Amino acid sequence: MSSLDVIGVIMAGWGSNNKYSLIGGLRAAAQMISYELPLMLALVGVVMLTSVLAGTPGYSGTATIGTISIKQIMSFQNAAAWPGKGIPFFDFVFMGNTPWAWFFLVQPLMLLIYYTCGLAETNRSPFDLPEAESELVAGYLTEYSGIRWGLFFLGEYGNMTIVSAIATTLFLGGWAGPGVAYLTQSGMAAGWVILGNLLGIAYFIAKVYLLCCVFIWIRGTLPRLRGDQLMQYAWLILIPVTLGNILLTGLIYLAVSSLGLSNLVFLIVAGVINWALLFGFIRLVSRVTVASTRHAQAPALRAVAQRRAAQLPEQIEAAGGGK
Repeated sequence: MSSLDVIGVIMAGWGSNNKYSLIGGLRAAAQMISYELPLMLALVGVVMLTSVLAGTPGYSGTATIGTISIKQIMSFQNAAAWPGKGIPFFDFVFMGNTPWAWFFLVQPLMLLIYYTCGLAETNRSPFDLPEAESELVAGYLTEYSGIRWGLFFLGEYGNMTIVSAIATTLFLGGWAGPGVAYLTQSGMAAGWVILGNLLGIAYFIAKVYLLCCVFIWIRGTLPRLRGDQLMQYAWLILIPVTLGNILLTGLIYLAVSSLGLSNLVFLIVAGVINWALLFGFIRLVSRVTVASTRHAQAPALRAVAQRRAAQLPEQIEAAGGGK
């Protein structure tokens, strides 16, 4: 469903009868198609985790068969045991709300990649090249104003909310929070059930709102990428990393299961390795960004150096303010 916005962007640029808008629409389509691939691959790790946990004690489903059901994925992020089980206070806090079982702790790198691809899919900074005013006026929005212009941005912010909602559901436990499962369990009075459902809605909206705030925070923090950096980041970094994560997760499970160890050991080992890969990925991206920026700036820097070398000493002193 998220790929349908590609058609709308291309038609918007083509229908403007403006060649700059058409180019902006085509560039937006290339960006969206490129980042849809790692976006989907980042979610494969979550499905693999559900296939590992399915059918084991405390988890529903058939053994070794994963699920793509949103409700079941949220249920897989709830542990069957918690400290103080049987004590009403601890049951109220931890029943259906076990943050240590959220998939974010096992696949943090995939959450980062999914969220990054969501930024690119919604054309948000630093991936807002389709709307780069300095290059293509305002991209595919050039000829639109009024309610038509507003509908485009309404769709952008709606897509931003959808990305945050999916990330909340698959990695952050969805509507899980203190009191939800306890108040909505069978046998509770209707008033408590309604209160529990309202609490679940409030927790879910709070998590989505937090991720949307990160969207806005990034827009005011990071500079816009160049076109070559944007495409290289998707095809040369994100796709290999997501494919490698799928392979590594499978290898870890095979190694742990062959040793006869429990799924808890698998989750801990996979989580520790994924967190290490997360920090390595951040360091890799920073080094690649600096290297590509210096490579792009090299011709201009060489031209400036040659021009300064051709100047007379007194001209250099005058240009430097007499220092």
